[in-house]
Amino acid sequence: MRRFLSIAVCVVATIFGSFGFAEADIDRGKKVFRKCKACHTIGEGATNKTGPILTGIMGVPAGVVEGFQYSSELRAAAEIGLVWDDASLTEFLRKPRKFIPGTKMSFSGLRKDQDISNLIDFLRSVE
Repeated sequence: MRRFLSIAVCVVATIFGSFGFAEADIDRGKKVFRKCKACHTIGEGATNKTGPILTGIMGVPAGVVEGFQYSSELRAAAEIGLVWDDASLTEFLRKPRKFIPGTKMSFSGLRKDQDISNLIDFLRSVE
């Protein structure tokens, strides 16, 4: 009986253990984006505000949104090849001013890795 119970516990732990590592969620990312809406727009009809349009940002070189005036620091990062991918955007969203000192972005950053993952998946979904 104890052996059966041990096996059952292992099976249950294996099945449900994976839920501890939540995958990114686009709907939750859309909710996280609410923090960005004061300065950014996304989707059809988006326009530059205090920050640039974020539609189609994933996989694109930094500093290329037409009509937006980027900081010289962000333009310099773009000139040396900064592309917005999962890794670079994760670091930027975590601490924007540390990733690009002198950035115009006044937002201090997202603290939770899951919020960052969710936001990135949401941004990726709006191409």
